[in-house]
Amino acid sequence: MHRLSGKVAIVTGASAGIGRATAKLFATEGARVVVAARREVELETLVGEIVGEGGEAAFLAGDVRSEDFAKAVVALAVSRFGRLDIAFNNAGTLGEMGPSTEVSAAGWSDALATNLTSAFLGAKHQIPEMVKQGGGSIIFTSTFVGYTFAFPGTAAYAASKSGLIGLTQALAAEYGPQNIRVNAVLPGAVDTQMYRDMNNTAESQAFITNLHALKRVAKPEELARSVLYLASDDSSFVTGTASLIDGGASISRT
Repeated sequence: MHRLSGKVAIVTGASAGIGRATAKLFATEGARVVVAARREVELETLVGEIVGEGGEAAFLAGDVRSEDFAKAVVALAVSRFGRLDIAFNNAGTLGEMGPSTEVSAAGWSDALATNLTSAFLGAKHQIPEMVKQGGGSIIFTSTFVGYTFAFPGTAAYAASKSGLIGLTQALAAEYGPQNIRVNAVLPGAVDTQMYRDMNNTAESQAFITNLHALKRVAKPEELARSVLYLASDDSSFVTGTASLIDGGASISRT
């Protein structure tokens, strides 16, 4: 029995990394998937892979910072597949890095728009469709950065991603009576392009690896399995959580 049979899911930030791995896993587990991101070619390739493996998927390219795009993604899910049960609001950016006193107002605003406001806008339009179906699951991608850990030069990233935890709790409390579950995953380091951009030397990667109790970074597929748990009925009594999937980085001091 597939864990998401009969379900329809949205995955944003699906062109690469955690989003891409999760979209493929959702489809393998029986969900019909709408994938969204900026890069159309990558989304088209992903949908082709899912369909080629026997799944059902559609894509829409656009800017997650736009409320019109948030509406359009939900509309595509409903028009193409008839409902919406799951949303993995995963799109994000590192934003402008560097000393906080030198971060531009525009850089700060862009990080919040991409990492936090986009998630709010997504949920704003996803929740009404889930209510129509009698419930649903929303998952946000936060991070351990700014929660159990801090790095210099990451103020915009840390603040915007930490804001997702407050959003998670507020929505979980507000829509729990309608059987809408809302949770956030907080990955440690994951071997994605974003990770490699932030850690582009062997020394930097060794330092980050050593922060984790498991002494390695995660694969995107490992995060996808944790998202699958929160998306599925296996987590039917789980809501409002900030779920650390960090390889023990939060507890490691070795």
